[in-house]
Amino acid sequence: MLIQKPPPETDDLKPLHAVDDPTTMEGIPILKNEWIMTHEEHHAAKTLGIGKAIAVLTSGGDAQGMNAAVRAVVRVGIFTGARVFFVHEGYQGLVDGGDHIREATWESVSMMLQLGGTVIGSARCKDFREREGRLRAAHNLVKRGITNLCVIGGDGSLTGADTFRSEWSDLLSDLQKAGKITAEEATKSSYLNIVGLVGSIDNDFCGTDMTIGTDSALHRIIEIVDAITTTAQSHQRTFVLEVMGRHCGYLALVTSLSCGADWVFIPECPPDDDWEEHLCRRLSETRTRGSRLNIIIVAEGAIDKNGKPITSEDIKELVVKRLGYDTRVTVLGHVQRGGTPSAFDRILGSRMGVEAVMALLEGTPDTPACVVSLSGNQAVRLPLMECVQVTKDVTKAMNDRKFDEAMKLRGRSFMNNWEVYKLLAHIRPPVSKTSASMHTVAVMNVGAPAAGMNAAVRSTVRIGLIQGNRVLVVHDGFEGLAKGQIEEAGWSYVGGWTGQGGSKLGTKRTLPKKSFEQISANITKFNIQGLIIIGGFEAYTGGLELMEGRKQFDELCIPFVVIPATVSNNVPGSDFSVGADTALNTICTTCDRIKQSAAGTKRRVFIIETMGGYCGYLATMAGLAAGADAAYIFEEPFTIRDLQANVEHLVQKMKTTVKRGLVLRNEKCNENYTTDFIFNLYSEEGKGIFDSRKNVLGHMQQGGSPTPFDRNFATKMGAKAMNWMSGKIKESYRNGRIFANTPDSGCVLGMRKRALVFQPVTELKDQTDFDHRIPKEQWWLKLRPILKILAKYEIDLDTTEHAHLEHISRKRSGETSI
Repeated sequence: MLIQKPPPETDDLKPLHAVDDPTTMEGIPILKNEWIMTHEEHHAAKTLGIGKAIAVLTSGGDAQGMNAAVRAVVRVGIFTGARVFFVHEGYQGLVDGGDHIREATWESVSMMLQLGGTVIGSARCKDFREREGRLRAAHNLVKRGITNLCVIGGDGSLTGADTFRSEWSDLLSDLQKAGKITAEEATKSSYLNIVGLVGSIDNDFCGTDMTIGTDSALHRIIEIVDAITTTAQSHQRTFVLEVMGRHCGYLALVTSLSCGADWVFIPECPPDDDWEEHLCRRLSETRTRGSRLNIIIVAEGAIDKNGKPITSEDIKELVVKRLGYDTRVTVLGHVQRGGTPSAFDRILGSRMGVEAVMALLEGTPDTPACVVSLSGNQAVRLPLMECVQVTKDVTKAMNDRKFDEAMKLRGRSFMNNWEVYKLLAHIRPPVSKTSASMHTVAVMNVGAPAAGMNAAVRSTVRIGLIQGNRVLVVHDGFEGLAKGQIEEAGWSYVGGWTGQGGSKLGTKRTLPKKSFEQISANITKFNIQGLIIIGGFEAYTGGLELMEGRKQFDELCIPFVVIPATVSNNVPGSDFSVGADTALNTICTTCDRIKQSAAGTKRRVFIIETMGGYCGYLATMAGLAAGADAAYIFEEPFTIRDLQANVEHLVQKMKTTVKRGLVLRNEKCNENYTTDFIFNLYSEEGKGIFDSRKNVLGHMQQGGSPTPFDRNFATKMGAKAMNWMSGKIKESYRNGRIFANTPDSGCVLGMRKRALVFQPVTELKDQTDFDHRIPKEQWWLKLRPILKILAKYEIDLDTTEHAHLEHISRKRSGETSI
C-alpha cells in the first residue's frame, strides 16, 4: 500500500511509482510487499498482536512526518491487539529504561499528526554503541515483554538496530547468567523482530524513492526561495542559497528544478575544472536576456573534482570579484527540519507505520531485519542491511572520485532529475532561425486552473526550443485555438513561470468538437505539426474528440499528447495529476487550523467540503493526512445508517480526552446527503454532546503557489512530452507533410506506478466512467481502510461486493503489482 505523491520514471517525487520488476528494486530483493487483508485474514489481523508488545523509537536527526509514523504504529498496533510502547529519547531511552519506556494509548498520539520534529524525542547515544549499553537495552525490553522494535531514523540508526538484533541471543544468555532475567523470560523473548522506517530530510537512503521528511524539507526550502526571489528582483541581486543534505545532493537538485535556478552544486557531480568561467558566463548571459536576478543553489557537501569543498562564500566572492554583482548568501540550516509536515510526508509516515506493524507481527526468527520502503505507489519490505550496504557504496564511490558510479547508485530518479536540470539550465538557449528540419509544436491549457500548469508549459517550451523546434502557445484552450489566439514563445517568454500558480496562458473548459473547422484552419495557418494539451478531464475528452474528428478533417491528423493537470486527480491513465498535491496541502493546512480551533473550544465537530467533482481523491487523502474521523466520497456509497454510525462514533469520542471531530465530504459524494444535510444531521444528533460547524473550501483549492512536488512533476512531464512529440512528428512525416492517424499518435502521458507511460486515449475509453468523469479503477481507494483504522473504527474487511474498497492488499508471490 502506499501514498499520494511521486514523479516521473523517477523515484523521487512524492510521492510514488512501482518498480518495473516487482521482485527487485535497484538491485535489492524485495522480501514481501504490501499488507493485504482478505476476508479470511480479517479475524486473524484483529488478533494478530494479542500477547505481543511493540516498542517504537525515533533516532538520529528529526524529520517532519516522524510523528505520523509513530501515531500509525501505535494505533494499528492497538488495532491488532498488541501493546505498544513509546521509547523516549531514541536509543538513549532504550538504554536508560524507567520512565523513558512507557505504554502508549490511543489518545496519547492524538494531535501528533500535524506536528514537526518528533514528539517522543531523539538523542545521540554513545552508550548503545557499546555492548554494555545494548545489554541494558535488552534487559529493559525483556522485562516488559517487548520483542518487536520499530526504529524510525537514518542509516546509522537502522544499522545499530540490526547489530542489536544479531546479538540478541548472546545478550539474553549473558543477562540470564548474571541473574537479571529468568529462564522463562529468556524463552518468551527468544528472538527480536526489527523493522526500520527511514526518516531523513536528506533522502540519502538507497532502496526507497522518498524518505520521511524529504518532501517537507523541500516545502521549507521553496518557501524561502520564493520569498528571496522577490527581493532579488527588486534589487537585481544574485543569491547563493546553501541547503542541507550532508553528502547527498537531492534537496539541492530538486530545489533547482523547482525554482529554475541558474546553477546548482551537488557532491555527486562536481563541476568541470573551468566551472568558474562557465558560471560567470551563464550569470551574465541571463542578465543580458533581461533577468533581474540570479539564484545559485549549493548543497552543503558540494565539492570539486579533486574533493575540495565548494562553499557558498567561495561562490559569492567569485561573483562579486569577476562580475561585480550585488550578491548575498543565505544558509538555510535547521529551518529545513522544522515546521509542519507536508501532506505527502503525513501519508507516507502513516502508510509506512501500518506496514511496519504488519511486518513485525508477521515476523519469524528466520525473517531478516527489514526496512519499509516506498516504491512507486507501494510500500515494500526490503532487507535492511542490503539497503544500508548500497547506501555505503555511494559514499565509497564518491570518496574514490567515481562520481558516475555514485550517480548510478543514487538511482534512476536522481539521474533523471539531473539530466532534465542540465537541459533546462546548462544549455544555452538556441538562436532562433528557421530551417527545413524545424517542427512547429503548440502548447495549451484546457479545463480548470491547476497549480503546476505554468511549470509544465515552461518545461515544454524550453525543451522544444533546445530541440530546434518552433514553439507556439495557445491562449484560452480550444476556444483560443479556434479563434487564433496563438503566438510564438521564445526562451524568455516563460522565464520565472515555475513557481507561479494558476494558468498564465488562460484556460477554458470548452471542447473542440463544435469548432473543428476553425481549429483545422488555424492548424494549417500556423503550420502546427504537434499539440501538447495540459489539463484535466476536459483535456482528455478533448483528445478523444480530436481523434474522432480525424475522420472528417485531415488537418487534425497531427500527434498530440495530454499531460494530466487537475486538482481532482481524475484523468484516466495516470495515478497523479499536476496540481493535486498543491490542493491537498491547501486542504491540510485549513484542517490543521480548524482542528486547533476545535481543540480550544472542545466538543466541536467540523464538516469540511472539498473539491474533486465525483472523484474522492482529495477528500480521502486529506482525511488521511489531517486525521479525519470520516471522509464521504462518491466511490464508496453510504446510507443514513452509515451517517448515524459516524455520529455515534463521535459521541463516544467526546467521552475521551479527544473532544473534537473532523469530517470531510467530497462535493458530489451524494446528491441528497449534501453538506448542509450532513451539517444539520450532526448538529441535531449532537445536541448537548457536541456542536457542529461547516466550511466549504471552494476555489482556494485551485490557487496558490505550486508545491515542490507539483513543480518537479510538471517539469519532468513537460520534458517527457516534448521528447515524445519530437520523435512522433518525425515518425509521422510523409510526402512533405505530417500525417498521424494511428491510435498511438494521440496519447495521455500518465504516471503508472513507477514509470511515466504514453497510453492512447482511445485505449483508455474502456477504463473511464464518462457520466461521473472518473477512472473506473482508482489505486487510492485501497487506502481508505487505513483512514478508518486510524480513526478507531471497528471496520469490516469483508471481500464481497465492495471488497476492493475495504481491504489493504499484500502482493503475494506471483501476483502482479497493484
